[in-house]
Amino acid sequence: MTDPTAAPAVLSVDLDAVARNYRTLGQVSGLPVHPVVKADGYGLGAQVVATRLMAEGARTFFVARVTEGLRLRDALGSQSAGGPVIYVLDGCRAGEAGALRAADLRPVLNHPAQMQDWTTAGGGACGLQIDTGMNRLGFRPEDAPETFDGLALVLTHLACADDPANPMNRRQRDLFAGVVGRYPGAIRSFANSSGCFLGPDFAFDAVRPGVCLYGGGPEGRPDTRIAPVATLTARVLQVRDVPAGESIGYSQGYVADRPIRVATVAAGYADGVLRAYSPAGAVWIAGETRPLLGRVSMDVCAVEITGLDVALGDPVELFGPNRLLDDAAAAAGTISYELLTSITPRVPRAYSQ
Repeated sequence: MTDPTAAPAVLSVDLDAVARNYRTLGQVSGLPVHPVVKADGYGLGAQVVATRLMAEGARTFFVARVTEGLRLRDALGSQSAGGPVIYVLDGCRAGEAGALRAADLRPVLNHPAQMQDWTTAGGGACGLQIDTGMNRLGFRPEDAPETFDGLALVLTHLACADDPANPMNRRQRDLFAGVVGRYPGAIRSFANSSGCFLGPDFAFDAVRPGVCLYGGGPEGRPDTRIAPVATLTARVLQVRDVPAGESIGYSQGYVADRPIRVATVAAGYADGVLRAYSPAGAVWIAGETRPLLGRVSMDVCAVEITGLDVALGDPVELFGPNRLLDDAAAAAGTISYELLTSITPRVPRAYSQ
């Protein structure tokens, strides 16, 4: 009998694959790997992922928000009890320095006001971000402080590392190298996921990968060196025959030009299946890749299954080992980062070792 409480859509997370990708990134870069687990581990569960990566040897993690850091600290324990170093990429916004210090979180300082707030609160170990061309966060090279007490790490962020031939990569590398010499003893972190593959000249002291840990390729397309991690599966709710000339879904998003068989699948944009999948989206069902038809609805989507043996309750893979994450993202006109972080809390996460 079918379990009436079973979720119609599930995001399965292969923690062994996360661990393999962690080891691969260390081998490719030849450096310590400091994982980025912001946005709840790119939607996969920061605490669970970080716990597994700690078992693999990771001891430094990056989050974006103070609240993310507080949750991770609660889950992984204090540094004095064997917990990891946790850096907060936002730095310390006004009024946050005390909470950071109390939780032994390290801000990545991005401008003079943050430096002042951190110092006023008592200071301590921290990071510093150099803006080498993103024009997003951090000190411009000419404005970077000469020294700062407690500085344990200096980083920058690559803008175009997914395009290895882009001259911006070398330009950022040279700007970073020209600044970090003034901070002896601080760990120099340059390479993100894609940067891990740019070669030893871009390595510095430690790498800071995110999406490649979670199954995304370093150049925005599938890469055999990176193992698939996340599988989004939904169940077939209904199967129907649609005559030629009839439409499917809202606004007559698809009109059948011949008699077809259609499966209605229990996943929609309220689960994180992007509406942008229309009209190029596809899924893996009954051993084949088949197209989505019409517009993705809030709770369901439609799949063309003519000629396939499909029954109610059958699984449909929206992305995973048979419908690779980067391919699914490309079909939606986006990137793997957005696909992963768009999966909503309505979809339970299931973990395998």
